[in-house]
Amino acid sequence: MSREPDRKRGEADRRPPYDSGVPTQGDASRLRRLQLVTDAALAHLELDELLGELLARIRDALDAETVAILLLDRDANELVARAAVGLEEEVEQGTRIPIGQGFAGRVAADRLPIILEDVDHADVLNPILRQKKIKSLLGVPLIVNSEILGMLHVNTLSRQAFNPNDVELLQLVADRVSLAIEHARLFEAERSARRRLELVQSVTETALAHLQFDELLSELLKRVHEVLGTDTATILLEDEGGRELVARAAIGLEEEVEQQVRIPIGRGFAGRVAAERRPIVLDDVDLADVVNPLLREKGIKSMLGVPLVADEKVVGVLHVGTLEPRIFTADDTEVLQLVADRAALAIEKARVHDELVRLDQLKLNFVAVASHELRTPATAVFGITATLREHGDSLPDETRRELEETLWEQASRLRRLIEQLLDLSRLDSHAVKIERQALELRPLLTEIAATCLEVRSADVQLDLDEGLEVFADRLALERIFSNLLSNAFHYGKPPVVVTASALDRYVRISVEDEGQGVPSELVPRLFSRFERGSVGQGSGLGLSIARTYAQAHGGDLTYDQHERGGARFQLILPADQSE
Repeated sequence: MSREPDRKRGEADRRPPYDSGVPTQGDASRLRRLQLVTDAALAHLELDELLGELLARIRDALDAETVAILLLDRDANELVARAAVGLEEEVEQGTRIPIGQGFAGRVAADRLPIILEDVDHADVLNPILRQKKIKSLLGVPLIVNSEILGMLHVNTLSRQAFNPNDVELLQLVADRVSLAIEHARLFEAERSARRRLELVQSVTETALAHLQFDELLSELLKRVHEVLGTDTATILLEDEGGRELVARAAIGLEEEVEQQVRIPIGRGFAGRVAAERRPIVLDDVDLADVVNPLLREKGIKSMLGVPLVADEKVVGVLHVGTLEPRIFTADDTEVLQLVADRAALAIEKARVHDELVRLDQLKLNFVAVASHELRTPATAVFGITATLREHGDSLPDETRRELEETLWEQASRLRRLIEQLLDLSRLDSHAVKIERQALELRPLLTEIAATCLEVRSADVQLDLDEGLEVFADRLALERIFSNLLSNAFHYGKPPVVVTASALDRYVRISVEDEGQGVPSELVPRLFSRFERGSVGQGSGLGLSIARTYAQAHGGDLTYDQHERGGARFQLILPADQSE
């Protein structure tokens, strides 16, 4: 950065006319070198490669120690160091010079060459010039079609009186450089437009492929990740309550999905993108307000996020990130938003498709349940009742007691199955109203364990802090924990240990047993309806109902295998009433 007083208009600040000075034999040699610059400008190189090649030839043509090109950032009205030889620090540090200020800023503002013969006695903005011990500067504007593109300057480590021929030669070079930069930019713009079209087309093809929901998300992220050249790509979708974003698919941040990361709408990076319904760029994640600790743990430096909007409703957020600092451009933002628009439609379409498939399957499963699950206990109840009615008085007491006990078991099984089917019906139609109230966990779980018919309460160990509360629907918690405790005794082994802790705005309640855990082949379908283990005697509805109740609270129910090998189910519930 450099700044000179306006009063310095002499030896230290001269604007010589181009037609002054007498060409010398050395100038002929320089003109031949100018031809080399022109050759480079006509090579149609990519912009960064072009600038590097041009600077090396310019330094030779002007016999300078250092050369730098600064290009105009129109949005900020600043010059940005883009390429340098001998002053690489300008580019590495992202030096920016306001138009009209300092040496480079005045060259661009006045659109005229400027000479600084003695940097030591000039008011310069850029400290790198003194750090590198630059003594003299010559700068000229980069102009094409009457538009200022930036400026080019050469520097010497010894004091030098640049003459009019130097100025003329550098301006000629600058004119060719300007054309080369403009051609390179046009080429990049055309290539970027083609890339954008190809990406949008690929996303459209993915959306039309009728992929299943999870497969669709994975495929979309692969294409975004490849085209934008980022290290990470993540899709977060709104939960059913519309209060939080839940990580559903990721590349480079797979832990977000594994840990079921939740971001409140309006908070942090992704939460703001969803709340404000607009793209947001984080140039430096370390200095930003981010809720998700994984972003810093993974070393993400820069991020770009856009909303996923379908039918004028925000359904989620798509964001990408890099492990090295990156300035995401307006073009990057436009590309990602175009992708997000198509992706949102594809996601909604896949959701509808999956829901239709699910409903069709439910209908088929319901027929199976009605014809088998309901018929079996109903037949037993009818048969035993008929036997007792016809022959009850003549039956031995022991036989009668056995029949009555079997009748009670089958009637209880029938009642549970009917209750589960009614629960599913209400949950599917959103007819269940979650009525939250403050519930102290320890006495509630003690009561549930004592009243659950399949559970020996003495084998349930409650490792809970006294006074730990949740805001939840009591009936829903009874349904959830009765099911989890019953499963632990049917499929696992006692003791069953229940623990709870408050963390990150959520209360996490774990139910663990000492059995063999859920078979690995069953885990992916564990919460599917009518899914039962090979030794199961239930309807296969309990876990599905329990998870649906948890999600109706704005939480979730998850499964993993604890370190001792048994099953561990974890209920996640919001810790405060506002949820």
